[in-house]
Amino acid sequence: MPTHRVFGAGLIGGYLAGALLARGESVSVVARGHARDRLAGGLRLTDLEGHEARVSAPRFYEAGEPSPDFLWLTVKCTQVEDAVASLPPHVGSETVLICCQNGLGSEEPVRKQFPAHTVLRAMVAFNVAEPGDGHLHRGSGGTLTIEHDERVRALVAAVDRPLMPVELSEDIEAVQWAKLQLNLVNAINALADVPVREMLHRRGFRRAFAAAMRELLAVTAALGLRLPQLTKLPARLLPGMLSLPDGLFRLLARPMLEVDPTVRTSMWWDLSQGKPTEIGFLNGAVVGAGGRLGIPTPVNERVLALVRSVERGERRIGLSPDELLQALGLE
Repeated sequence: MPTHRVFGAGLIGGYLAGALLARGESVSVVARGHARDRLAGGLRLTDLEGHEARVSAPRFYEAGEPSPDFLWLTVKCTQVEDAVASLPPHVGSETVLICCQNGLGSEEPVRKQFPAHTVLRAMVAFNVAEPGDGHLHRGSGGTLTIEHDERVRALVAAVDRPLMPVELSEDIEAVQWAKLQLNLVNAINALADVPVREMLHRRGFRRAFAAAMRELLAVTAALGLRLPQLTKLPARLLPGMLSLPDGLFRLLARPMLEVDPTVRTSMWWDLSQGKPTEIGFLNGAVVGAGGRLGIPTPVNERVLALVRSVERGERRIGLSPDELLQALGLE
């Protein structure tokens, strides 16, 4: 049986570890503080469709243990460079490293540190919330998509189940950009300071989200990427759907509103706790690519600036739709 080690047991890492354990996989976890406490009493995993699994606490890594077959790096983009320095004891000659970060380019420090190893990118297209201690809830649809490699084909077949759908992709860069298109909601949600579903019910917030999306689509078109369809609608149609009047949107976009009413984005959690965000790997990636390609990205630039100002303590979250549209130059 292959062995797994999850490095970073936040919400995504904890859910991943629990889902692997539920499939009978051999799992150890590198965790500390609250993340370790969360797992110590075992886990209850649930999702929006009503699936559920309960697992005992995973085994926590102890110094000197053998390296795993698969090392899942589940820290945030902002923590990858620091984490890389701690990875050598966990990486053997045959270890496959799987980087599960939002945004673009966060795997580069891992590739640089381990140039002779297989380093795969993965995208987690669902949100995880923590309704209570030891209870992790997948509050939206979506899959765990892993960059195609023969060494993970059997793994995907073994762990792909409703609680955590898993698939391989031959074009992970296009998947990353498609997920980034959806992740542009993170900053809008954080600045709005309301749950995602409530935010989607308000056209002003959706207009801001749609405007950021349109700039991303201009960038990906210039890059020659064909974005895969991650939702009920093709990527190119999402901005138009989001821009519809409220009544029509609720009628036509019901699948988009199938989100747990309590779910908020990880960027909201970071800002509300005074932590640095992944904004540079999300909207910042759109701005950076646009600059290299000569494509204007003023909305994403302003979103980036707004979030940075909150990080510096110069502004508070909780913008109304009108305030946000004005700040983004859309009114």
